[in-house]
Amino acid sequence: MGLLDILLGRSKPAAPDLDRLFALPSAAVALESAAGFTPSGQGAVCFATVEGAAFEQTHREVRALLDADAGRAPVELGHDSYGYSWLVSHRSPDELPLLVNDLHAVNSSMEANGFGPQLLCSLAGFRDDDGRRLALVYLYKRGTFYPFAPLPGDRQKRDNPLELRVRAVLAGELPVEEDLGRWFPLWGAPGL
Repeated sequence: MGLLDILLGRSKPAAPDLDRLFALPSAAVALESAAGFTPSGQGAVCFATVEGAAFEQTHREVRALLDADAGRAPVELGHDSYGYSWLVSHRSPDELPLLVNDLHAVNSSMEANGFGPQLLCSLAGFRDDDGRRLALVYLYKRGTFYPFAPLPGDRQKRDNPLELRVRAVLAGELPVEEDLGRWFPLWGAPGL
């Protein structure tokens, strides 16, 4: 960071810290006790769509690594309506630590193979007894988390009071993104 950055008030962006994902299981305990949300068993990694042989090789390596766990559903590669790709992992709801390992492995493999700049976010899905959905979203380039709670139905609206309540619950558990403008909606996100 240079003198001009200091004078203009710019700050150095936080470096990605994938190990922060490992805080999700303990945050899930706080989330369940304070808000009644439990893991859904689904999670996903979102990245800018990449073409080419190098990415295909990385994708095969990631799937082989995660699919080696016998007795579980395979990792799926999907695409959303915005042109982003998603690697989705399915686990039993009581296997959140294993789901977090899956998300970490996908991110680490892509980063190690030179696709770190394409990584956007990872999410872990949660549900409550009323069927409301919630995702804890990890922003790869910021190293922070935020809650995303879509309202039921096809209308693209968020449950903002719930998101703010979850932010307060998780403040001591996870590095929560302070800039609410970066709490991007993930409409139709696989894994949610």
